[in-house]
Amino acid sequence: MDKLGVHTAILSPPPMSSASCGEENRTEASRSWMMLKVVSHHTERSSASMTSPSLRYIGSLAEIAFSLDVLGADGVALISCYGDGFSAKYVADDTYDPIWQELNRRRAVVFLHGAQTPSSTPYPHPWLGLPISEVPNETYKAAAQLVVSGKKRHFSNVNIILAHLGGSTPFLAARVAALSHHMGCPLTPGEIIEDFKSFYYETALSAHETTLTAMATFVPLDRLLFGTDFPAVSTKTVEWYTENLEGYFANKPLDLANVMRNNALMLFPNLGKTKVERQPITDHMDTSLASNSTTNHNAL
Repeated sequence: MDKLGVHTAILSPPPMSSASCGEENRTEASRSWMMLKVVSHHTERSSASMTSPSLRYIGSLAEIAFSLDVLGADGVALISCYGDGFSAKYVADDTYDPIWQELNRRRAVVFLHGAQTPSSTPYPHPWLGLPISEVPNETYKAAAQLVVSGKKRHFSNVNIILAHLGGSTPFLAARVAALSHHMGCPLTPGEIIEDFKSFYYETALSAHETTLTAMATFVPLDRLLFGTDFPAVSTKTVEWYTENLEGYFANKPLDLANVMRNNALMLFPNLGKTKVERQPITDHMDTSLASNSTTNHNAL
């Protein structure tokens, strides 16, 4: 954080797949991770962590309440789908409506990360593993499902941050708009694009002139948040992406400040408060990130 000039970070747990953590163990694991973070919360430079509950109905509602109300978490971290193989369900499945209803009631912030889900075929090269070849598309599939199912606009109080500039989302949104409507989605192409624009997008492992130029034509600047993916990647890797980001906005210092800090403070107001001023979340999300502020999630 010192080397990159990061003042405050929100940490999220690594996205766990069902293969690496059974459904019944995931809630316990997320609470243990949160408790560890809270116990070690001895500096104002790290905000309370996000939690990654399983989406088992009753257990998840209890875990969300515990994390937000008792531990004072800043939000909820979810992966794109839960379950194994053909039994897996993506986050907008009707099964999970009680979860979204509760998050919507709380006006929660959700950090959505693609699951480490293997393809049905081997990845093409040892240097093109799951984090490169599959995770970005998992993020896209979850985001697209939220949009075409109508859940994104139905649960509009939930502020959803997509990891890694949404993975392949910005580049496939127009394809979804036309073809999903053609295949029966009641939303018009314009409405589908509008809902894709309503996500927040963070820059971890994604900031480059090409991607940032695309994002500038896709969403308003206030939808971009700085992210690093540290410590899952090296400081050197984070520096490369951060330099790309700073170079892109080199002649736009206000825009750079907004992406690095101000947009996060608008989404997480508690980040601008001292530890004494911060209160556990009760009825709705009113929390904290920020300079540079970073969604500093712990997984590729």
